[in-house]
Amino acid sequence: MTDQNTAESFVADPIVENVRASLAAAGLADTVLLVPESVATAAAAAAALGCDVGAIANSLIFECDGAPLLILASGAAKVDVKMVARQHGLPKISRADPDFVLKHAGQPVGGVAPLGHPAPLRAFLDTDLAQYPVLWAGAGSHQAMLSLSYQQLLAITAATETAVR
Repeated sequence: MTDQNTAESFVADPIVENVRASLAAAGLADTVLLVPESVATAAAAAAALGCDVGAIANSLIFECDGAPLLILASGAAKVDVKMVARQHGLPKISRADPDFVLKHAGQPVGGVAPLGHPAPLRAFLDTDLAQYPVLWAGAGSHQAMLSLSYQQLLAITAATETAVR
């Protein structure tokens, strides 16, 4: 894992800086950590951060009736989109392609943060994440993560708590 001083040597990424600004606007500390290796998957992020893969809060963008849907899922979970749709009376939830994700999140697949999007996204939060005192989520790039609590994640996303598997 990289310390904050080393991270400052990275070139500032405008997407990551937007995430930092969004954290500040939400009244949260800047906990963005930049690392030299890619953390584009939950397993890679957990290895780089030295945490349980379940403590990684994946920000997954899906398409539901043409609109984006953010599902914040534990890195240990495989999201059952049929179950989520049934539980919440939604039409079919489909995997979004990278262009759709970039358009609606303003961030690349594998680096999507739970905040800092061009417009608020309807969100669901995996209740399995509540068991971890510290969660790690993408921060807008394949080399940036941020930390926060379950309650903070719930508050900044205005998500609906739900089981995802």
